[in-house]
Amino acid sequence: MAKVYYDKDADLKVLLGKTIAVLGYGSQGHAHAQNLKDSGVSVIIGLYEGSKSRDTARNDGFEVYSVAEAAGRADIIMFLVPDHLQADLYYKEVAPNMKDGAALAFAHGFSVHFGQVVPSKKNDVFMIAPKGPGHIVRRMYAEGKGVPALVAVYQNASGKAMDIALAYGSAVGGGRAGILATTFKEETESDLFGEQAVLCGGLSELIKGGFYTLVEAGYQPEIAYFECLNEIKLIIDLIFEGGLTWMRYSVSDTAKYGDAVSGKRVVDDQVKAKMKQILEEIQDGTFAKDWILENRAGRPRMKRWIAAERDQLMEQVGRDLRGMMPWMDKKEAPEY
Repeated sequence: MAKVYYDKDADLKVLLGKTIAVLGYGSQGHAHAQNLKDSGVSVIIGLYEGSKSRDTARNDGFEVYSVAEAAGRADIIMFLVPDHLQADLYYKEVAPNMKDGAALAFAHGFSVHFGQVVPSKKNDVFMIAPKGPGHIVRRMYAEGKGVPALVAVYQNASGKAMDIALAYGSAVGGGRAGILATTFKEETESDLFGEQAVLCGGLSELIKGGFYTLVEAGYQPEIAYFECLNEIKLIIDLIFEGGLTWMRYSVSDTAKYGDAVSGKRVVDDQVKAKMKQILEEIQDGTFAKDWILENRAGRPRMKRWIAAERDQLMEQVGRDLRGMMPWMDKKEAPEY
């Protein structure tokens, strides 16, 4: 079982007199920065020239600098920009300008674990990863609550890296709910696997498989959409609130029996074998290398895939059906 830390295990005095530079002011960036500020920590924002977030950050009361200048002013530098941008940012803007002995912080271990960012041995390197979207991290903090977070230390140059990490985690609200100890390796590999095999890749293909099985068997696409996609939220909410046990308690007996006799026929040993292969490709760096090369090439495969997915029948039907649901805050993704 993971070791869990709470506010009582953290000392915010560790951050007194220190300046934290938050690089990025998106979903996580704004939440970290505002929560840190409200916890009495000195925070500045580092953004690239022309960033659309500059005015937002300034209006929220922060001093905004270029990434290079923010790095030079900071004692702790938190990377809250996308994984594929972190290496260039580190080598071009951060490393040449940062103070000797400044700590580097991350909310995801990808760039460090896969060697895209190789910090100097002189620096503390730690991770604080709230397990929730930024708006929830901020809202829970404002309500006097918190979102669970993960903590990991990659380098302990000062001998106090965990103390700094726990203080940071407490200052963003994680200590109110619990900060679970992990490693950069465990967080990175498990996060990538969850996204690919279950949360995004696996679930998306399961939904599409069910939808097109019904459509190809002659059922109306609107009916297939309701049964294989729309009702996903009802089930996910039940699982989120009380696990699989609560979901099974809450659904009909017919649904429970169908779960029991059919679930393992869909996700069988062959599927699990493919999941293990996906995990191995994450562990040995195959996926990371592929993703890095895809970005360097301008994401040609990803762009084609997103365009094709956007135009498929299930998505077209969904747009029409969501227009019949006035209670829903309907979303439409911009062109990629």
